[in-house]
Amino acid sequence: MKVNRYPIYIVSKGRWESRYTSKALEKMRVPYYMVVDAEEYDEYCSVIDEHKVLVMDKQAEIDYETCDDLGLSKAVGPGAKRNWCWQHAISIGADRHWVMDDNISSFMRLHNNFHHRVWTPAPFCALEDFVDRYENVAMAGFNYDFFCQSKLKHPPYRKNTRIYSCNLIKNDVPYKWRGRYNEDTILSLDMLKDNLCTIQFNVFNQEKAGTNIMKGGNTDAFYKDEGTLPKSEMLAEVHPDVAKVVWRYGRWHHHVNYNPFKTVPLIKKKDVTIPQGFNNYGMKLVSRVG
Repeated sequence: MKVNRYPIYIVSKGRWESRYTSKALEKMRVPYYMVVDAEEYDEYCSVIDEHKVLVMDKQAEIDYETCDDLGLSKAVGPGAKRNWCWQHAISIGADRHWVMDDNISSFMRLHNNFHHRVWTPAPFCALEDFVDRYENVAMAGFNYDFFCQSKLKHPPYRKNTRIYSCNLIKNDVPYKWRGRYNEDTILSLDMLKDNLCTIQFNVFNQEKAGTNIMKGGNTDAFYKDEGTLPKSEMLAEVHPDVAKVVWRYGRWHHHVNYNPFKTVPLIKKKDVTIPQGFNNYGMKLVSRVG
């Protein structure tokens, strides 16, 4: 069975009991690291193989650019851990790395407009192979399953948009995660404004818990007390030319105009031949009970 070639990091805080993403990857037989705070190391090691648990250096929080003037007076968000993962991946010689939220319960294939859970590493292998055919893909990832409704048609992927929650990043691009909130969108826009490409896969999706649903993580750090307005306001302040704050679905959201980036093309590597036909990466559609 083919396995992903780039390291996977799950950034986590206060969720050693739920650990949705960890459980999903275990079922898929996918190797990963769980990156945690030192004070929660023992709790995570009590439920996960200790060789998979890495402790973030606190210097990463001190050095983190929060995009506000509050410093360490409140939680800096998961971006500091994500930057630490990036440097760890570089230190072990990886050309790219995956970094994921800790509340993804499964990964799915969108086949004939129906979602099917995948129990092999195939989604990660397929995306890695795809992006490595191009010179200018800085970041890629899977769309959320609830954005790929079965009653609508969806292309296999979308080019040059935001990448959320499950990110495959090219390690040598000159960026870092930044922002106390909305760091996914901030990083996506930082890359797109430099005429690099992002790819959001629809053919594979992530089944992720919604904002404010699970305890721990950003829910405890921010959203349960302050709601979603500050995170939307931060994005509009950092990228005011394309982002604004809007009220939708009973709470504050951000709205981003990605149209200025749609014309930036993918640039194929000269020594790469695009394969013809279909490659299912060993996947077969089977019925599962329970």
